[in-house]
Amino acid sequence: MPRANRYIVPGQIYHVTHRCHNRSFLLKYARDRNTYRAMLRDRLNRFPISVLGYCLTSDHTHLLLKVNGSDPDALGLFMQSLEGDFAQVFNLRKERVGAFWSDRYHAVMVERGAYIWRCLRYIDLNMVRAGVVRSPADWNWCSYQELAGLRIRYRVLDREALADALAPGRPFADTVKHYLETVTDALQSEDLRREAWWTESLAVGSEAYVRNIGSQISDRMAIETRQEGGVWLARETGNAYGHFSGPKNRSKAPPEGETSS
Repeated sequence: MPRANRYIVPGQIYHVTHRCHNRSFLLKYARDRNTYRAMLRDRLNRFPISVLGYCLTSDHTHLLLKVNGSDPDALGLFMQSLEGDFAQVFNLRKERVGAFWSDRYHAVMVERGAYIWRCLRYIDLNMVRAGVVRSPADWNWCSYQELAGLRIRYRVLDREALADALAPGRPFADTVKHYLETVTDALQSEDLRREAWWTESLAVGSEAYVRNIGSQISDRMAIETRQEGGVWLARETGNAYGHFSGPKNRSKAPPEGETSS
């Protein structure tokens, strides 16, 4: 499986997304989503990775992952093991041949604090945006259920790592309570628009964070930074590698009405 390691910076938190081949609904059955989550939990014992959030849909996955340590290959090896082995298990059970995943996964580096908070909420509300459920509490394959105490067994979240990423030094129970309240507020206000930067950028955070990440990977690809929707983001451009453009302060609202991402 190709690795998205051209822009991996060790020690970061990543929002990783991966679509099924041709956007097919290969994960439409609960059995397969359960198998994927069980394999995810197993891989956490083998690799220096913590799960801070997740959502498994019918045609793609969201994982909010923290890489523990400084190995630049840790994320790629983890994803190769999880996604590659799951694809083999699925194809064997279905007596199927061909690719399960669509090309390489995409990883977005996310700054700690308010940005992790916002990204986690975006992940948990995925199936609500898609119109599948009315609340993330109704979807059995997302981190919201663990945080809300609706899933006690077979949990995958690293609560200690998540607490440190969201609000270090604050009691985790208070952090979770406030997070659940923000999700409720989003549901009541119907503020569910798609925020494309969580799945299409290379890094999301403050201006200082994004520019720092950009400077570390600009020798591998052409990077531009700009502001959108109250966050700063870095994206790959079509220019030659090594080009790193300065910040462009222009706001652009994300598209309305898009679903399932």
